[in-house]
Amino acid sequence: MKFLKYFLFGVIGLILLVLLIAAIAPKEMKAESEIIIDQPQSVVYDYIKLVKNQDEFGKWQLMDPNMKTTSTGVDGTEGFIYRWDSEVLNQGSQKITKVDEGVGIETELDFGFGEPAQSYLKTESINPNQTKVIWGITGKSQYPYNLMNLVYKMDKDFQEGLENLKRKLEQKK
Repeated sequence: MKFLKYFLFGVIGLILLVLLIAAIAPKEMKAESEIIIDQPQSVVYDYIKLVKNQDEFGKWQLMDPNMKTTSTGVDGTEGFIYRWDSEVLNQGSQKITKVDEGVGIETELDFGFGEPAQSYLKTESINPNQTKVIWGITGKSQYPYNLMNLVYKMDKDFQEGLENLKRKLEQKK
């Protein structure tokens, strides 16, 4: 009986410690990755400006082949909204908020809780046949979800997606 009492105090203490760490952990979240693709900037931009194409290279989208999606508007233009409903990824949406023609797009990512995050895909010409692609996200994480900022690094997910993108686009050569 004494062991159970100490065990329960230990569990409660651990939960309180985790909640305290979450209270002081950063609320701001930022992740970014980049890659060089052996294709001209125009080819890369024309592909990445279409949000639906992320289904073919994004790590999260590839996690659930049964994900149901709907969209409103014209893909690749400001105001386009792409929604998903997934057993793996839950529900959310991505809205194009800015198009920098020939360079990249900015989107608002709504995961269904907290403030939407800001995401971007940008291209930069290295030479006529090579393009740097930068994929990133910024936003705020609500308490206690901000604890994930300490342990889960989205940079790896973006890097995996960019590697998928590179393979896909370099196959077109």
